[in-house]
Amino acid sequence: MPELGLFPLGIVLLPTEQIPLHIFEDRYQELIGECLDEEREFGLIYADDDGLREIGTRAAVTEVLDRFDDGRLNVVVEGRERFRLLELTDGRTFQTGLVEPVEEPEDPAESADADRALELFRKLVELTGAEVEPPAVGADQLSFELAGRFEFAPELKQRLLQITSERERVKVLADLLEGAARAVEREHEVAQRAASNGKVDPRG
Repeated sequence: MPELGLFPLGIVLLPTEQIPLHIFEDRYQELIGECLDEEREFGLIYADDDGLREIGTRAAVTEVLDRFDDGRLNVVVEGRERFRLLELTDGRTFQTGLVEPVEEPEDPAESADADRALELFRKLVELTGAEVEPPAVGADQLSFELAGRFEFAPELKQRLLQITSERERVKVLADLLEGAARAVEREHEVAQRAASNGKVDPRG
């Protein structure tokens, strides 16, 4: 079982997703520095008051945006394969653990569910006016490609991360996107009513 350097954070990184990170603690400067020097990955794992989650994502630094004189770094990382944390280990300034890959059976999404998720994605982009590129046609990990383009709460992203069926993940994601679309539409409706007469009618 491989040992992996871990970076516990209050965020979730999905496979294929790219996010910026500001590296300021000495121990994580050491971790990221080693990953850059040796071209290897680290494990980004969600942590909150309840501790570390079991499932995390291998992350690779794809771009160094800034290097500061005091050792701080601004980098962009990309989510790769998921891992299951089996056991925490000691001996380094940063957290480490023994991990294994998360196995996922060949279980592609139903075309109707994939189409629904893509349509809701396009609807949300239109509603919010966001400039977001759609995923590639026929993406193998459509659920992660789509979910990584939205600011979902960490708990929701962790839920998606732990599902080991693309078929089920796309269904869950489509429901999340539908709920988000309804919320945005409701916000627009309230804003329009407020603008029309300066008041909001609480009766709906």
